[in-house]
Amino acid sequence: MAAAIAKTIVATGASSGLGFELVKQLLAQPTQAYRFILGARDVGRTQAAYDALRYDAGRHSLTVLPLELSDLGGSVRAFAQQTLQRLGPDGKVDYLLLNAAIANGAEKQGPKGSRWCEAYVVNHLSQHYLVHLLREKLVASKARIVFVSSGAVRRVQDTASLENDLKGGSGIPGQTTYSQTKFVQLLGAHWWRRQLRGQCTVVAVSPGLIPDTGLGRGSGMKLSMDMPDAKTVPEGEIVSVTSGAASILRAFTRDDFPEDPDQIFLTSWGEWWSKDVYGLTLDKALQDKWCLSKEEIEKEEGLTS
Repeated sequence: MAAAIAKTIVATGASSGLGFELVKQLLAQPTQAYRFILGARDVGRTQAAYDALRYDAGRHSLTVLPLELSDLGGSVRAFAQQTLQRLGPDGKVDYLLLNAAIANGAEKQGPKGSRWCEAYVVNHLSQHYLVHLLREKLVASKARIVFVSSGAVRRVQDTASLENDLKGGSGIPGQTTYSQTKFVQLLGAHWWRRQLRGQCTVVAVSPGLIPDTGLGRGSGMKLSMDMPDAKTVPEGEIVSVTSGAASILRAFTRDDFPEDPDQIFLTSWGEWWSKDVYGLTLDKALQDKWCLSKEEIEKEEGLTS
């Protein structure tokens, strides 16, 4: 039987935790071949971690490129350019996985002179910009874009405070900015589904509460089972990295999308979340406010020449 044609996955946030585990699971699949293009802050460490898996390099290919999501004009642009160069004019993207996230608070000024805190730049703005930079290729490929979201979006009840809270130096703690930036990221998933309707498949997924991903490292954020989307497995244990990665994998493969285009969000236990859970993110005016065009981002972040 002929070998399956390799599927190409471009991903952020795959150097550790959920993203690493997801790639690990895909590398272990016995039939489907994959081509991975992964962005990472520490290329050497990430490449070494994957090399240690001793995957079948005859069937799969894996490239790690430098990506610092707090640097839109330098690193994010360069990652997009290098990705497109490696794909070539005829190469396609089957999946774009947007998994990177940090839980830092907004105590410090924004990176690279941005008026926004680092968590907002990393969790939403830079990855939103990356979709813009790859848009032509994604559309030509009819790609699936997977936003790794969070049940923490339910913590956002006052959207009027977002603009002030997410500014660099606002002093808002990490647990709050994490929920807020994931809320804005989900606005982005809705926005891209609207923009790319009939061209790309866009889905958001919550992997559940995963305490051992390192997400809260250095932020003071404490993970607990009373947080939104804290889900236990039947044995009563906190959801593991392995099962969290399996939740994301479902977003790669599910095709039973509800007829309602606003139902975009998969739960960690494999159901389509009812819209009342994330109702505030369905405001199209709010989506448009927080989802800038490529040109608007470049102007606001001082990236134009």
